[in-house]
Order: sequence, then structure tokens, then C-alpha cells
Amino acid sequence: MKYLIRFFPEMTVKSRSVRQQQIKQLKKNIRLIVKGLCEEARIGGCWDLLEVELPAQLSEEKQQAISDALASTPGIHHFMQAQEFELPDRQTLCQRVLESVGQRLQGKTFAVRVQRAGVHEFTSLDLEREIGAFLLKHAGPSRVQLKEPEETVMLQVHHQRVFIVGARREGIGGYPLGTQEQVATLMSGGFDSCVAAYQMLQRGVCTHFIFFRLGGVAHEQGVKEVAHHLWQRYGSSHRVKFVTVPFEAVVEQILTQVDNAQMGVVLKRAMLHCADQLARRLRIGALVTGEAIAQVSSQTLTNLQVIDRCIDRLVLRPLITTHKQTIIDQAFAIGVAEMSARIPEYCGVISQRPTIRARLEEVEAEEAKIDPACLEAAVRGAVIQKIDQVLLAPDLPEFASNSAAESTDKRAIVVLDVRAPADVEANPLPAIRYPVECLPFYKLHSEFAQLDAEFEYWLYCDQGVMSGLQVQNLQAAGFQNLKVLPAAELTSLRT
Repeated sequence: MKYLIRFFPEMTVKSRSVRQQQIKQLKKNIRLIVKGLCEEARIGGCWDLLEVELPAQLSEEKQQAISDALASTPGIHHFMQAQEFELPDRQTLCQRVLESVGQRLQGKTFAVRVQRAGVHEFTSLDLEREIGAFLLKHAGPSRVQLKEPEETVMLQVHHQRVFIVGARREGIGGYPLGTQEQVATLMSGGFDSCVAAYQMLQRGVCTHFIFFRLGGVAHEQGVKEVAHHLWQRYGSSHRVKFVTVPFEAVVEQILTQVDNAQMGVVLKRAMLHCADQLARRLRIGALVTGEAIAQVSSQTLTNLQVIDRCIDRLVLRPLITTHKQTIIDQAFAIGVAEMSARIPEYCGVISQRPTIRARLEEVEAEEAKIDPACLEAAVRGAVIQKIDQVLLAPDLPEFASNSAAESTDKRAIVVLDVRAPADVEANPLPAIRYPVECLPFYKLHSEFAQLDAEFEYWLYCDQGVMSGLQVQNLQAAGFQNLKVLPAAELTSLRT
């Protein structure tokens, strides 16, 4: 069996040298991907199309895997199954077509379509009429219908070769990976950053991933899974790195030192500042984010301009004018929506009254309150992994039961309210039968070790997301005397 691969149309209008370079890169990418699935496969072709020839004995499962891989390879507009043979005389050609498609034409309307490349004694229209008349006479009860036929018989004649074309499958288009410079996507694992990374891949831009760890091990592992999926499905022809930046200490500084209204903008600038240094280390020319105009307060045009002023490196925002529902729809189409939805949303840095018109001098004044050594430590502590190794994780901790409702610990209990002070003040916990202490989530990683280890600590927040993330984060650090207190359990604990 053979696949005929047609290029992304924009490739065909490039200059001869650029087109040759892009086709060469696409051929290399296809070879790397297909050979990984079937060593016996042969990849050929050049100017007009590429061909993937598979062994006749290949299982249907392997054929499907190769078809799925081609459908997700940037640079391919569509591809078709085909039977190939040397161009015979026209009578023999008609007989060959009958043997190939005659059975499926019985009782149906059909049309014959011919595409040619090369010099022949006949035109494409001549061949369509001759083969159509032969099929009409010998293919059993059937009828020619040129407009919207039930079956279309496709032939491609390339010089002295003929292809009888079968099923067609669409690709994702775009330019082949490796024909553009590399970038790094700031990856949160949500819909926006995933779709932004995909759109860069679709445009032939190989992207690495930079993840700022704010919510502990569970958050990090979820983001690694979705980044690995994007690479494996759409970019496995290239080597990619996943960078984890420990950002908990930076978040604590922002929440304790920075004016409430400026927190979101300062956090985004801190991330870009660190990402810029990592991009320099990895020799990457541009950064990518999933931001869209006005989606949240930090993404107004004024705020985005202030955010970008912290670095000189180019920041690309492919989703800048895209509606949220369109982003979600594309996340489903590329297979990341369900994974993204399972990743807990970390909302640690949310201002009560965020500014939508940040002023650069005010933001810089707030940034000056952050210890520069904290940002430097985050960059130094960044862990760089090959994307094909991020899911191996042999050293992930085994988490104990996290729910206070399932607690069997006999130690005395203290409830830790980990909400931000403003939330505690606005909605304090009711009186319960256990002592309550307030320890904001952003201080947990630095202050929990100072608490009395003789107690068991039940962490509480309104939704259970923040407390759950912090419990897993602390368990990963070696602490086991803590649980999550679900909001639903509060009623049973009232005095």
C-alpha cells in the first residue's frame, strides 16, 4: 500500500529554493515519524508530492497508526491511499481500473477524475471519458453522474506511473517543523496555552515548554502530561525540552510585598523576566503565551504593553483576538481539552481590585520590593528535561490519603485556614471544635516546618483546590501530618 502526500498550498507558491528546502524538511520529518512505527516503510517523492510505501503484510493497527501520524504532521494538506503501476496502454489501463473499483460501483452513480503530470498523447479529459465509458459498460448496473456522484474514481498519472487513488484524509496543513526558528511556550496546561502551542506547531514553529510551578506536584505532572501529548502527536519529529521553574517563593514575595492591584501584572512580568533568561540559555529567539485581549484584567492592551516592557525578546500571542469558546473548541479538536480540564486551576495571585490600566513607573516601583535574589534562585533552580522523559518520573512521592474525612491519625488536630487574609476577614470560619490558625497558602512552604510536628493539620480553603494542591506539595517535601478539610465537613465540626 502507498500513501500519496500533498503539501500545504502555501508551500507550492514559494520560490524554487524555499520550496525545495521545505519539502526536504517535510520528507525528513515524515521519515523520522513513520520509520519509528514501521522500519520497512519507504519514503520517496520530491517536487509535486511525497510517497510513503508500506509493506503489504503490515497490520491494520500499524496502518492506522501511520495514518494518524501523517494526519497530525505539520506541512501535510492531505494524503490518499493509492495503488501504483507503470502506465500501460489505455485498454489495459481501463481493465486495471475496473479490477480495482468495479465492485464498489455496482448500483451507484459515479464519475471519473484524472490528474496528470508530464507529456502524454492523451488529455485528462480523454482518459476520463474513455475509462468512464469502459466502467459503465463492464461494472454492472451503474450510472455516470458528473455532479455529486455517489462514488468518485480518482486517477493520478505522473509521467509513466499511474495511481488509482482510494480514501483521502485531511492533514493539519501549515509549514513543516524545522523550517522556522524555535520558540518557547509559557505553559500552564490550560486551554489557552495548549492551543497557542499547537498553533505554533501548525505553522512549522518547533516549541519548547516553560512551566512556572505554583501549585505543587499534582499541577506540575498534569502540565507535563498535556505538553507531552502535544509533542507526541504534532511534533515528535523534533527534540523538545520541558523546563520547570520553581516559582513558589516568588509568589510569596508578590503576595506579601506588592500592592494588591498590581499583583497580576507584576507576576506576568516576573515570569517573562525568568523565561527570557532561560530562552537565552536554550538559544531560543521568541516566547509564546496564550493571552487574548481582555480575557482577564492583566490582558488589556495597556497591561500587555507594560508586561512586554520588561524584556527585549519577542513575545508572540497567537490567540490575541480569539474568542474563548473558539479556543475551547480547538482544544477539543486537538485532543487536549479533557486533560486541561483535569488540571487544577491555580488562582494564587488574584487581586481583589486588579488594575486594568497599569502605569509602568508604578509597576516598577512595586517590583523593586521583590528581592532580586528570589528571581535569580528560581532561574537557577529550573529543571530542564527532554520531553520524552517527563512522564517517567520514578521519584514521584506516594501521597497519603488527603481527606480529613478519612483521617485515622490519633494526634491532636489543628485546622489551618490557608486562604488569603482578605478572604479570611471577609468570610471567617464559624466556631468549630478544633483550634483554627490562619496561615496563607503562600507562606506554607516556608513556615510549615516550624509548626509543632505533634499535631495533625487540616488545611482549609473555600473550594478545596488550593488546600489540595498545598497538601500534595507538602507531602512531596516529606510532611505527612496533614489533610484536606472539605468545606462540606465544616457543618459537622461546629460547636
